[in-house]
Amino acid sequence: MAPGFLTRERIVAPPGWSRWLVPPAALSIHLAIGQAYAWSAFKAPLENGLDISGVASALPFTLAIIMLGLSSALFGTKVDANGPRWAMVMSSAFFVTGFMISGVGLHLGQYWMVVLGYGFVGGIGLGIGYISPVSTLIKWFPDRPGLATGLAIMGFGGGALIASPLTASLLSGYGASGDSPSVGGIGNTFLTMGLIYLVFMSVGWLLIRVPAEGWAPKGWTPEGAKKSGMISTGMVSARNAIKTPQFWLLWVVLCFNVTAGIGILERANPIFQDFFAETGTAETLAAAAVGFVAILSLANSLGRIAWSSLSDVLGRKNMYRIYLGVGALLYLLITLVPNQSRALFLIASVLILSFYGAGFATVPAYLRDLFGTYQVGAIHGRLLTAWSTAGVLGPLIVNAIADARIDAGVEGPARYTTAFSIMVVLLIIAFVCNELIKPVNSKFHEPEKAPAEATTPVTAEKGAQS
Repeated sequence: MAPGFLTRERIVAPPGWSRWLVPPAALSIHLAIGQAYAWSAFKAPLENGLDISGVASALPFTLAIIMLGLSSALFGTKVDANGPRWAMVMSSAFFVTGFMISGVGLHLGQYWMVVLGYGFVGGIGLGIGYISPVSTLIKWFPDRPGLATGLAIMGFGGGALIASPLTASLLSGYGASGDSPSVGGIGNTFLTMGLIYLVFMSVGWLLIRVPAEGWAPKGWTPEGAKKSGMISTGMVSARNAIKTPQFWLLWVVLCFNVTAGIGILERANPIFQDFFAETGTAETLAAAAVGFVAILSLANSLGRIAWSSLSDVLGRKNMYRIYLGVGALLYLLITLVPNQSRALFLIASVLILSFYGAGFATVPAYLRDLFGTYQVGAIHGRLLTAWSTAGVLGPLIVNAIADARIDAGVEGPARYTTAFSIMVVLLIIAFVCNELIKPVNSKFHEPEKAPAEATTPVTAEKGAQS
């Protein structure tokens, strides 16, 4: 019987297949689900059109991020077992259905359907889609895992660069912008975007391929890849990985690195205006704050490819020393020298956000180094629960403290001194956890590698092209 369309066996690359076709397949998924970072484009229309609070308008996004972590942990093993095409199709189905439910709900005047659709259903699509290409990319690029995962995960960070203008254009075209937006127009925007992403994401699952058993890039061998004691040739299952101290140390590292980055990202616009309230008119300050947010989004995206690629040279542990150690110093800088130089503040913030994005892109390769390629997607999925935690923790720390300071009549950068000091402490804790990460004890290794993970390499001429 011929293998089914969604099975791993159906997408084994034939001889001559170029592995460089795989990153675009991954990008088509990540650029689509990266729309989540552009959710703020819907906030004002929803608040004005439905007369809801800012907290309520943020609920679909918050739930989507929570579901991203939970679904990636829940379905991670299935993603590895069934293959990337199955995962990408499932991601597309959930993500697009979430938009459709939201669009119908708005036409019916039922906001709870937006929360259910975009937040719960769409969030499941986010989680499955986020991890869908990771293990495949690592297998195609064992010589450059940081570059490969950085290329894909850069797409998630950069998805907002496409989604923001697209959303604004559709809302305007459907009469859903301004102070009195059409709720039906907002619904039409959701429906239209769902159809656009259906087509866009289909490119990914049609194009994706997995390497043939035993394939390796020309001239590369597993022995040659072991450049340091941190890179393991053993294989660890997802079940065993969560029993190791390395997994939980890395969980804390990712959680606190994300918490620190999202502390600025989530409240970037008001932070900028509070820091430099006395340097210009309200209009010029608001315009500058919008530009600040755009620059941070770009730093978030570019950091994912630039720093993660450098990790192939310097090593994953060394890169996290930079993300966490330098990040703590940068937070300390903008706390002690808050608004004396706009350029200094901008440079520090850009680097912090580049480290935030890079943490996401580097962690799959770090997991590969520690646990091998066997079920690395499932392990990555479980680790992403750290993101869900940070997605709640970061905004809670910054917003709660800032709101309390505002209520107390505090002005300017002093609104954030305590919150930023907490970020410094969290980054120091994460730095220590990263230092404690050692090679995984061999008792956690699989007794023998799964057949699909056989490491006897064949040359690139016998498999896909390098």
